[in-house]
Amino acid sequence: MTSCKTDFSLSRKNIRLTSAQVVDIYQVAIRPLLFSGLRVDPEQAHTQVMQGLQWLEREQQRLPGEWIDQRLQQLFCYAHISLQQTLWQVEFNNPVGLAAGFDKDGLAAGVWSSFGFGFAELGTVTLHSQPGNPRPRLFRLSADQAILNRMGFNNRGAAALAEKLHHQKISGHYPSIPLGINLGKSKVTPIEEAAVDYLGSFRLLKALGDYFVVNVSSPNTPGLRSLQSSEQLELLLQTLQQENQNQHPILVKIAPDLEWEAIATLLELVQRYQVAGIIATNTTIRRDGLHTQITPITGRPLSEEAGGISGAPLRQASTDIIRFIYRETGGTLPIIGVGGIFTPEDAWEKITAGASLIQIYTGWIYEGPWMVKRILQGLVEQLYRHGLSNISEAVGLDFKNP
Repeated sequence: MTSCKTDFSLSRKNIRLTSAQVVDIYQVAIRPLLFSGLRVDPEQAHTQVMQGLQWLEREQQRLPGEWIDQRLQQLFCYAHISLQQTLWQVEFNNPVGLAAGFDKDGLAAGVWSSFGFGFAELGTVTLHSQPGNPRPRLFRLSADQAILNRMGFNNRGAAALAEKLHHQKISGHYPSIPLGINLGKSKVTPIEEAAVDYLGSFRLLKALGDYFVVNVSSPNTPGLRSLQSSEQLELLLQTLQQENQNQHPILVKIAPDLEWEAIATLLELVQRYQVAGIIATNTTIRRDGLHTQITPITGRPLSEEAGGISGAPLRQASTDIIRFIYRETGGTLPIIGVGGIFTPEDAWEKITAGASLIQIYTGWIYEGPWMVKRILQGLVEQLYRHGLSNISEAVGLDFKNP
């Protein structure tokens, strides 16, 4: 597999877009059809995309898959030495990752680098395979640049993901970018047995991920968010770290709806158990301030629909939490920022608030596959403007230059 050619210079002529300066076909023609004209069911569209990417991963080493993969890299990749950094002894070529939820079963794990991502997070995966919640369960809220989902951790299970990644590893086709694996609780497992459930998944997958995420913040599994409480989370982290023995980075993904006091308490706990970082944040259950009043497909008031909202409405809340975590920990706890990132300015805001890495999902759906390249080029331009040589110098810049 080929990779993006790294740019070593830091000047404006090497930052500006080239092919992306032409009319964005996705924005002008494809997105309007996907979001309104054809009334395509969002989950059906997602499934079709994943089927295509799964085929591409399988055919990467031979024509026509090899040609398509090379073309994707030419269109969507951008590499610059100033974007490289090392966290948890893992090398990241750039700070923009694919958030969990897009590729739950690792079906396209080997092709995400071809879209320019610096890392990808697979899952959420559970110990037991499960179908998730009843359909419809995925809704685009176009007026708000948001997505409402109540998927319910639909996935093939930890054993299936482990088999898929193990096969890639022994065949020499393992992804070229770092992989995170997001772990959730199986719906059939009682809350009081959650620690054992997470442990089972971790044991199956611990040799196959570059970092692991304890997801205790999805609103779509009954009782899951109660695991963010001190007593429940302490047992869970204690169980996982006893197995882990500090061999792999374990992060915790938190909800954007927690009170500041609850976040502060949680931070004390994760530092006590040497958690490697925080992902801020998951989707929100808040509905205030939205333009959308009636849910697409169901026709019911949005206020009556269960699920979490991602995208633009989450932008400020997630940034505020990133800033709070960075300040409370003195910048000693790495943060992956996610929520409402659509532009280079959004990404820069997350990083200067304290995020070492960022993740995208909803923005990628709305903006199209050129989005990663635009963000990366925009970040390099920001580094140039601020006289910085590496993206790590921008982390928490708000606190360094108040």
